[in-house]
Amino acid sequence: MLLKTTLALFVLLAMALPIAAVLGVLALFIDIGLSRYPLNVALGDIAWQHSTDFTLVAVPLFILMGEIMLHAGISTRMYAGVARWLSWLPGGLMHANIGACAIFAATSGSSVATAATIGVAAMPEIDRRGYNERLFLGSLAAGGTLGILIPPSMNMIIYGLLTSTSVPRLFIAGILPGIILTLFYMGVVLICCLVRPDWAGQKEESTWAARFAALRDLLQPTILFLLVLGSIYAGWATPTEAAALGVIGALALAALNGQVSAGMLRTVLENTVRVSAMLTLILIFALFLNFAIAAVGMVRYFNDVILGLGWPPLATLLFIISIYILLGTFMDGLAMVVLTVPVVAPIVVSLGYDPVWFGVMIVLICEAAILSPPVGMALFVLQGIRGRGTVSDIFWGVTPFMFAIFALIALIIAYPAIVLWLPGELN
Repeated sequence: MLLKTTLALFVLLAMALPIAAVLGVLALFIDIGLSRYPLNVALGDIAWQHSTDFTLVAVPLFILMGEIMLHAGISTRMYAGVARWLSWLPGGLMHANIGACAIFAATSGSSVATAATIGVAAMPEIDRRGYNERLFLGSLAAGGTLGILIPPSMNMIIYGLLTSTSVPRLFIAGILPGIILTLFYMGVVLICCLVRPDWAGQKEESTWAARFAALRDLLQPTILFLLVLGSIYAGWATPTEAAALGVIGALALAALNGQVSAGMLRTVLENTVRVSAMLTLILIFALFLNFAIAAVGMVRYFNDVILGLGWPPLATLLFIISIYILLGTFMDGLAMVVLTVPVVAPIVVSLGYDPVWFGVMIVLICEAAILSPPVGMALFVLQGIRGRGTVSDIFWGVTPFMFAIFALIALIIAYPAIVLWLPGELN
């Protein structure tokens, strides 16, 4: 039963169908072929129950905040400001790519949006300064993954919703791993450019006066970050209320910069509705599939198989991670979270692992999925912006950055305090 369902999943994914359609068809396959009861009658109740959850309202609000920053030009000026401070390093603007993605991630919550936003600003510099194109594109794609690790994170919100884990604790747990992964990514660029100096491109010269003047371009996203997370940890707002504050703050900054217009607001709202609708559809059908899987006994069977192996907790965890990494080569990270977390998280927690720690681990695995061919979303977004060559160039470019993700996964397995120290300080 489990094997048939898994094979059907991979067949549908191989057909390149939209992920929401794959999840919905698979749920109906289980309903018609394996269940004695009409499970489809529960779809409406599942959709209503979860789409009206107050915590989930934060997702479109964070998308809206990122869209406002993009169309108000805040992100473009931020990239230029980061470039002033980091372009002296071997690898030049590739460090700025990663640094700017880290800052934008602190106000976006989406990896694809982060990669696309910084990619638009950075892409012209490849030819202008003679960078190795593959490594430059890899730095943009890898930097984009920080969008779901550095808070606020849409994946963390949904993980918290599915596992009843505190979203503020998940947010703060992602800060230190996010900083470490940013440094790891920059270390990859540094090593590559020291080994192959011809990849480093032409350095952008900057004076200290220009660097300090650029701080004002970094101030606006910093204000938004402090407004959102500060209001949460000060106890003034829930994550959803903090997201609404972030939208108000982004609009105020856009107005201060003279960028608010009817056309800009229409574009921002249309993009927000489009992305939010896509994510909601994925969420609803994934939850319906989870319901169908549980109804026919697959969850119990899977739990019995995993726990029946009798392996020690670490071996079982590594086995689960390996399955996730394989699944991530075929499935979008968010869909993977919604589909698997309700089944896998109870097993991992029963092994003695903290649910907050596992939430960060899941996000890191999703980052690997975002970069993994053949369906890494960030890779195709950047290829669309690039408008030349083939996506295989970006596949090669992200390869060294994948090792950075796996290194951080190993590090937080060995030292869980990297994730749990800051949440522990909230107690």
